[in-house]
Amino acid sequence: MTELTSQKEAALAAISGADTLEALDEQRVAALGKKGWVSLALKTLGQMSPEERAQAAPAIQAVRAEIADAIAAKKEALEAAELEAQLTSETVDLTLPAPDTVSGSVHPVSQVMDELAEIFADLGFAVATGPEIEDDWHNFTALNMDESHPARAMHDTFYFPDAASDASASSSEAVGRQEGQMLLRTHTSPVQIRTMKEIAKANPGGAPVRIIAPGRVYRSDSDATHTPMFHQVEGLVVDRDIHLGHLKWTLETFLKAFFEREDIVLRLRPSYFPFTEPSVEVDVGYASEGGRRVVGGSGDDAGHDWMELLGSGMVNRRVLEMGGFDPDQWQGFAWGLGVDRLAMLKYGMDDLRAFFDGDPRWLAHYGFSPFDQPTLSAGVGARA
Repeated sequence: MTELTSQKEAALAAISGADTLEALDEQRVAALGKKGWVSLALKTLGQMSPEERAQAAPAIQAVRAEIADAIAAKKEALEAAELEAQLTSETVDLTLPAPDTVSGSVHPVSQVMDELAEIFADLGFAVATGPEIEDDWHNFTALNMDESHPARAMHDTFYFPDAASDASASSSEAVGRQEGQMLLRTHTSPVQIRTMKEIAKANPGGAPVRIIAPGRVYRSDSDATHTPMFHQVEGLVVDRDIHLGHLKWTLETFLKAFFEREDIVLRLRPSYFPFTEPSVEVDVGYASEGGRRVVGGSGDDAGHDWMELLGSGMVNRRVLEMGGFDPDQWQGFAWGLGVDRLAMLKYGMDDLRAFFDGDPRWLAHYGFSPFDQPTLSAGVGARA
């Protein structure tokens, strides 16, 4: 037992003096390994008499436990010291500015879409959507556009091959003679028809409607202010006793909130659209500031400038009927305008084609941070 005590004292001193985890593990193997001196001492118990074993076993087990505890404590201390040294060597100065990182931008069209939804939500409008691949009936026929309407010609509308082959006799000949022909929608007006039909199905005879239909549309056209694919938002209100005064108020309220100016002035001019009767073109007064057009601050009859902004009117009786509404009971108004053009006017852009060029330099200049987007300083509710 004297020898065991001496070995223990020597082992504890070596464990205490170990300065690395590797050195500590060598002491563990020397004492507690299969051939360690503690393990060998435990093996001698089998050669002892019961009386000797009863005396020696507790002493050996106590030494074994003391050695194991010393190793565990020393290991914890060495690991803590190692972590502290690592943290000290890898210190980061958090007061230094963070390095520049590449970040994405919100496209101006997406930004304007969000602003439109925000404003019209304040006015009680819901957002409706529909397919971009439409059939001829929803895109033209249901909107009271006859077979000879120019929009139904191949030079203006993107038809799918089966429809194009039906019109191969002449590129200027109107197509769409066959109900169900497929095309890329030329406006979001088909969403109005689909919405009215859904509402009329649930409420035979009709029910109030108040929706906007934003989305992508397609026409065969390309210049500084036109692209083959662009964005529109159309609005539809159907209710009882609706008139043009409600239309003008809605558009004025929207434009004042969107451009964040109270000096918006509108002019309604008689026009013609197959899906509205009467139809009106809506002009907005503008002024020239810094070499670009700025909506507002102008537009009276004293020679100021007017800009055509959108088309609108009272929903044609035939369109109401196509949507499943009784035109003797329900009236409504509708309008449509280009989202891209709104973005150009509000944010000072001069070429619509740049919207879709995919140039990251353009988007870095005109885009909006997803973490710091501009919000409308005063919504419709604040103006009421």
